[in-house]
Amino acid sequence: MANFSGKVGFVSGGGTGIGLACARAIVAGGGKVMLGGRRESVVQEAAQALGARAAWVRCDVTDDVSVQAAITATEERLGPLSLAVNAAGMGSIGTVLNATTADFAQTLDTNLTGVFRCLQAESRAMKKHGGGSIVNISSIAAALTHRTMTAYCASKAGLNMLTRCAADDLGEHNIRVNAVMPGLVDTELAAPLVYSPEATADYLRCMPISRVGKPDDVGSIVAFLLSDDAGWITGQCIGVDGGHTLRRGPELMEVFKPFLPVA
Repeated sequence: MANFSGKVGFVSGGGTGIGLACARAIVAGGGKVMLGGRRESVVQEAAQALGARAAWVRCDVTDDVSVQAAITATEERLGPLSLAVNAAGMGSIGTVLNATTADFAQTLDTNLTGVFRCLQAESRAMKKHGGGSIVNISSIAAALTHRTMTAYCASKAGLNMLTRCAADDLGEHNIRVNAVMPGLVDTELAAPLVYSPEATADYLRCMPISRVGKPDDVGSIVAFLLSDDAGWITGQCIGVDGGHTLRRGPELMEVFKPFLPVA
């Protein structure tokens, strides 16, 4: 188990799924963690379940002021920030032919620009205190096309490059930045796929280790990357996917076709 004794972390999207699993790992390692999210009741309940070393704050990653306020609150309430996980994100459905520019922009504003906002606020805080470690939650969709999920794929591909650039920018300040790329994981966001027999069957065909992932599968590798045991690892985008990225992207056209506007 990673040792986070005396360390403070911030997790955007920390109320459910992968973000909550990462927060749980920080607490299990002896650290303190602030859960950020737009739904106050969700992050509040999650923080209470984690116990005395967890707190919560409302955080909308599409708003500069909200993000900065969340990082400020983390340091004021818990102490100097040295760990961060950027897990807030959204899904989207649409192709080049039928998606709107507004839908495309909204997806990028949450999944890519939202992470930039968090990275900037987190790294400025960490720089003041001698460094830290940040992990971004990307997706296998950064590396493999997912038909009908064009904006999502583009946002996650951009996130991987943002991760690499941030690692290059911030290394001199002793701040490491990495990303993980989960495959199909049983979370609230992925529920339409997890609970679609047709979609799940195709995902499983693409995996050498053929099962749906659990949030803790991702939380465990994030905890390693956050920890001092990964002290010489930065700028990496690591698949956590049962080997899915060895093969092809999932075929989701028939699953999502009823929800697509006519091009």
